[in-house]
Amino acid sequence: MYTAAGQPDRDQLVQRFVPLVKRIAYHLMARLPPSVQFDDLVQNGMIGLLDAIDRFQEGFGAQFETYATQRVRGAMLDGLRENDWLPRNLRRELRRIETAINQLEHEHGRVPSERELADALGMSLADYQKTLQEARGHQLVYFEDISGDGEEDFLERHLTDNDADPAAILEDRGIKALLVTAIAQLPEREKMMMALYYEQDLNLREIGEVMGVTESRVCQLHSQAVARLRARIVGEVPLAAKRRKEKVHG
Repeated sequence: MYTAAGQPDRDQLVQRFVPLVKRIAYHLMARLPPSVQFDDLVQNGMIGLLDAIDRFQEGFGAQFETYATQRVRGAMLDGLRENDWLPRNLRRELRRIETAINQLEHEHGRVPSERELADALGMSLADYQKTLQEARGHQLVYFEDISGDGEEDFLERHLTDNDADPAAILEDRGIKALLVTAIAQLPEREKMMMALYYEQDLNLREIGEVMGVTESRVCQLHSQAVARLRARIVGEVPLAAKRRKEKVHG
């Protein structure tokens, strides 16, 4: 993987790790809307791979693959963010769902059912589940967009915000603890689905086979689980960012 001059052979390295880029793209596609093109994800992922090759200095074995995976996934998410593919009306609906989850949890002291959420939103159960289906788990990809208020566009809010560092915010121990608690309080089926997806790395079809439900139902459960998590931490992330900012400038 090196030239005669001892430099990394980029062409050979790219060919070696193209399957990695495609694997990450396929995994992301399972939780993105149909409007997102696989080739666009791969193209952005290749940018991340080249960046990883240029930056990495310690050889190109298993350690590099771990590093490259992070850079490739990050480049794909950056591409999605730049395209800002999420329709505003769907974003508003998902915020309504998160608000309803918060309200019902405070009123009843437990996680609300789908039927209760649909009723609170003035929607039929079928329409509520259709909204979850259309979301396709996008909330987790755009996790950082909960650090602001209002209806403004994601890019309008964050491109000029030098302190909006979602990775740093999530490193906050309080946020981590809150997230762990929120996951533990998910309904059992949603908790199982999240574990199969994020810990066992199964795709939606495989999870459906394990749980005995359709792939579309798994997609709905995923969107709803992430909405519950966002509803729980939405008030905490801005506080974490504020604490970090005060620490830096204090």
